[in-house]
Amino acid sequence: MKSENEKYCTECGSLINVRAEICPRCGVRQLPPPGLIKDNRWLTCLLLCWFVGVFGVHRFYTGHTAIGVAQLLTLGGCGIWMLVDFIIIIMGNFKDADGNVIHNG
Repeated sequence: MKSENEKYCTECGSLINVRAEICPRCGVRQLPPPGLIKDNRWLTCLLLCWFVGVFGVHRFYTGHTAIGVAQLLTLGGCGIWMLVDFIIIIMGNFKDADGNVIHNG
């Protein structure tokens, strides 16, 4: 039975400690959960949103293709969508398509 501080290995399925980087049984490195990966794309995303945000370029950059197309067709919701995204990026709550938060440092 899996306890609170255990998880399953992504390769062999055996129970390992939640903080284990490598499975002791099969030796495969475990991936960190989404949101814990350090990301240095914040400034790029912020600048793309500010300068060409009405075209949805920052959404394409982060992997949100469908939303990028919608922003491109509506010119960022007449700029309102771009402004909301800009504020979310500044606050550090903007996520890429994989669910990783794009934050400043």
